[in-house]
Amino acid sequence: MSNHVLAINDLRTVFETHAGPIKAVDGVSLTVERGQVLGLVGESGSGKSVTGYSILGLVDAPGKVADGNILFKGEDLRNATPQRLRRIRGKEIAMIFQDPMMTLNPVLRIDTQMIEAVQAHTTSVSRTEALERAEEALAEVGIPSPKERLYSYPHELSGGMRQRVAIATAFINKPDLIIADEPTTALDVTIQSQILSVAQKMCETHGTAMIWITHDLGVVAGLADKIAVMYCGRLVEMGTADQIITDPRHPYTHGLLKSVPGTHKEGERLYQIPGMTPSILALGEECAYSARCSKRSAKCAHAPKREVVFDRYLRCHNPMGTTHD
Repeated sequence: MSNHVLAINDLRTVFETHAGPIKAVDGVSLTVERGQVLGLVGESGSGKSVTGYSILGLVDAPGKVADGNILFKGEDLRNATPQRLRRIRGKEIAMIFQDPMMTLNPVLRIDTQMIEAVQAHTTSVSRTEALERAEEALAEVGIPSPKERLYSYPHELSGGMRQRVAIATAFINKPDLIIADEPTTALDVTIQSQILSVAQKMCETHGTAMIWITHDLGVVAGLADKIAVMYCGRLVEMGTADQIITDPRHPYTHGLLKSVPGTHKEGERLYQIPGMTPSILALGEECAYSARCSKRSAKCAHAPKREVVFDRYLRCHNPMGTTHD
């Protein structure tokens, strides 16, 4: 029996605009297993968040999931009714947003919101029992005096504390999958490290699968079991965290790692990938990364196909460590 909680195959999400169709997600295929953390990495506009929203059916018009399969525990969510998706969201698949105030209602106390998160999916649970579960969830994410914090309003908590509440709320129904959309971006480094530790511990404890979306490979280096790198709506490289961090094969992955603070020598300028991400509307037949790539060759006039090279998924004509024309 497959251990995959989520299996995405050839997912394509398109936004219809006056200028033409924008292929925000273009042929993405990946899997996530129970208890596994998948790091989904790339620059802004690479399609990471849209991939997460596509899984949950949260892509609004003029966007739509145009093709592919989203198999969640064997069920294709593309065929799920709106009523079925509402039952899944928050119960079986939860999402942690970048800004916890997108999750938390500023005029309701924490206890009210967490109790609603439980009773919305399990009506047989009493308010007292739901309150106990909320207190346990807050304690599990390391919030001191969780009973007192339940009666706080979001504005009375720090940014890091609000994000812990958002994580506790995501885990309270013990979902099979959590999608975390850059939840530590606005936090300082110390709090960020604590949040990463909490998320990792929760996945190990509950066997929850997680997709951690970020632009920073440094963030997922110690968190993820597997890393997928996206560029212009496509996966360009995917492998174990150790493979990607210690031996990146795609030039874009290599550039992202060199751009992480702390990887350069003292006195040297921090590396910056040259050029800008091209408009997805302007993409032609060539490799989308070719204009910025130090290893481009004549072959790059045609976009590379997906293949398994060096025991990992790779989309590149001239991988790092190889010679080229």
